[in-house]
Amino acid sequence: MTIYGYARVSTKDQHLTGQIAELEAAGCAKVFREKVSGSKSDRAELAKALGRLDTGDVLVVTRLDRLARSTRDLLNVIDAVTKRGAGFKSLKDTWADTTSPHGRLMLTVLGGLAEFERELIRARTGEGRKRAQDRGVKFGRPRKLTAHQRQEAITRLSAGETQADVARTYNVDATTIGRLQ
Repeated sequence: MTIYGYARVSTKDQHLTGQIAELEAAGCAKVFREKVSGSKSDRAELAKALGRLDTGDVLVVTRLDRLARSTRDLLNVIDAVTKRGAGFKSLKDTWADTTSPHGRLMLTVLGGLAEFERELIRARTGEGRKRAQDRGVKFGRPRKLTAHQRQEAITRLSAGETQADVARTYNVDATTIGRLQ
């Protein structure tokens, strides 16, 4: 059984030293370290750590937010750990410990609750968006040209003017004019 650590900070200006010290004090034989946003799904050092795990090994982090940005991401990583026959522990979030039955139960329950909450948020957001549309709210970027300017630009293009000349008149990029045709 080998204990591996994973330390991550989001920006190059942040330092890993505190996490590394905690992980080494917890008995980690090797600490995988990286400076990358947790929202990135392609974290090379995390992939190396997961690839190194064997049956009976344990992956340790100082806090859950160092491993994942969302519950879904956390559950995916923990699933990858358990598929390799390994365990997972968070030093600060002691309930997040798949090496014990209580920890596995807590993660399962919390994962279900997080999934339920995400669906509720999605439903509320969708309903709010629908109500806003019904009130006439327009979503997306505002148009660069008014309806009159668009019609005028189309007429000028039909008369043989170049997209670049028409674009300069309205102080927009030529691609904006090109999309009108």
